[in-house]
Amino acid sequence: MNSRTWRGRVFIGVSADGKIAREDGTLEWLTDPSPRPHAVSGNSDRPALVWETFSPTIDTIVMGRATYESVLGFDGWPFDGKRVIVLTSRTAVEDARVTRAESVDEATRLLEEGGAAEVYIDGGRTIQSFLRAGLVDEITLSVAPIILGSGRSLFGALDADVLLTVRGSHATEDGLVRTTYDVTTR
Repeated sequence: MNSRTWRGRVFIGVSADGKIAREDGTLEWLTDPSPRPHAVSGNSDRPALVWETFSPTIDTIVMGRATYESVLGFDGWPFDGKRVIVLTSRTAVEDARVTRAESVDEATRLLEEGGAAEVYIDGGRTIQSFLRAGLVDEITLSVAPIILGSGRSLFGALDADVLLTVRGSHATEDGLVRTTYDVTTR
């Protein structure tokens, strides 16, 4: 029985072959795609979530150290007003905007103690760890029309199948296919 007080949610971009970054961690293929001709047809009557409607619904973000370090390179801090937990076993994070957790169990305790309700889980290894622990309730994938061939995989090896139910899907004007899934428990 699930006694959690919060919902774990993933919102992430991937290549058509399931990569979230190149081997060197770069994302230009996702963030600066070259113009591509595409057809925006076949949209579901139940569209997937979009970032602009997803972001305001979350109150807490849990991300891994590599994702946190990538976010530091953004123009401005994108998570003002939200609690951020960085999952890392490395040295302490010296940033007053974030709390460090060394394990999924510690992050879960912090989420419960902090009264989290809607938790955005970000970063490949962090998403994998939360999936293995049964702590992901919803996944929104934005699939870019590119096959990288090599790079960092979103899911990697999991201990068991993760069953998904499609909640909505649509093609975006920039050529992504965005699908929101509910994670189904057995």
